[in-house]
Amino acid sequence: MQIYLVGGAVRDELMNYPFSEKDWVIVGATEADIQTLLDDGYKPVGKDFPVFLHPKTKDEYALARIERKTGHGYGGFSFNTSADVSLEMDLSRRDLTINAIAKSSDGTIHDPYHGQDDIKSKTLRHVSLAFCEDPVRILRIARFAARYSDLGFKVAPETIDLMKSMVKDGEADHLVAERVWKEMERALTEKSPSVFIQTLLECDALAAILPEINALFGVPQRAEHHPEIDTGIHSLMVLEQASTLSTKTSVRLAALIHDLGKAQTPKDVLPRHIGHEQRSLPIIKQFCERLRIPKEHSRLALQVAEFHTLCHRAMELRGSTLLKLFKSLDAFRRTETFEDFLLCCQADSQGRLGFEDRPYPQADYLRSALSAAELITAKEIQDQGFTGRKIGEQIDQQRCSTLESFRKENGITGNTDE
Repeated sequence: MQIYLVGGAVRDELMNYPFSEKDWVIVGATEADIQTLLDDGYKPVGKDFPVFLHPKTKDEYALARIERKTGHGYGGFSFNTSADVSLEMDLSRRDLTINAIAKSSDGTIHDPYHGQDDIKSKTLRHVSLAFCEDPVRILRIARFAARYSDLGFKVAPETIDLMKSMVKDGEADHLVAERVWKEMERALTEKSPSVFIQTLLECDALAAILPEINALFGVPQRAEHHPEIDTGIHSLMVLEQASTLSTKTSVRLAALIHDLGKAQTPKDVLPRHIGHEQRSLPIIKQFCERLRIPKEHSRLALQVAEFHTLCHRAMELRGSTLLKLFKSLDAFRRTETFEDFLLCCQADSQGRLGFEDRPYPQADYLRSALSAAELITAKEIQDQGFTGRKIGEQIDQQRCSTLESFRKENGITGNTDE
């Protein structure tokens, strides 16, 4: 029995890229060897093929395996994990050449598919035609492209062509929602998450996997407000701006999908998008439900979609409208979510060609307005002698007056309104 470090840990070590997880492959293992692992406290996991967790490090140890396609989708495989499966045979089933490198205990690098050459040329290239048997690999390659884009990595043209053929053959149609979101969520944590979407678009997979986002590309906007014009490009620019403001996947997702309703704007009114905020809501809700996205993510996305235009016009809003906005966002109770909302709106404003470095004073204005309104508390109202439902009425009334005073203190006059 021989054990090799494989996959991401070897790849990132060769690239001097930070990593934390280590995966190992066991070659030449017999049933007696497996029993020894169990006796040593390794925990068996995995339904399809034997994987064991180290009792202390929790590293994954998998038996060397080869697989055979038996059906559509991620689960349509049968596996052979017998002791005669070699290291090279195991590496041949992996997705990219840079992931098909192993390292033995003495430090020897095993690279039968020239992954080190592709690291040097900054190329994401499939190992073999077996790549096209697993549609999840479309998502994984797009995610790797997002991770290493800032280092100059590109997907090989022949790999893009292979991904296109997989989409054409209908393999992408068999991706399950949970796996799509898992890969998408991981992509949203990467340095350049917009590259994930761009790669899916390039290989024709975006329409099959994320049709709501795909529908934005080619939809025009008014050039005086959006010099980039294309709504899909704007959405990617907003995502990139959000990525500079927050590491939260909820913020990045909301930034990406806040304008989904623009794809439904009647063609005869383009490039204007009046009412796109409300049109976005059912599309975002369906999008999040279909992919089984966490509720806190969908909640923020819906808030940003519905109220981002009001946020942009913050200085125009009357005190009553400001209070209505704060209550709609539940800002008095969910201050962290309110801050996430402001970051998304800032990203939306700056996610336009030539607007990337422009200040967004609306965010600080709304933060200060909320702080002023928060000075009116239930205790203060009770101390004034109000009880029952009158407490809530007086809180709203006095907060509204406070917000009107706040506007005047900031030099805003006149009967501006929503």
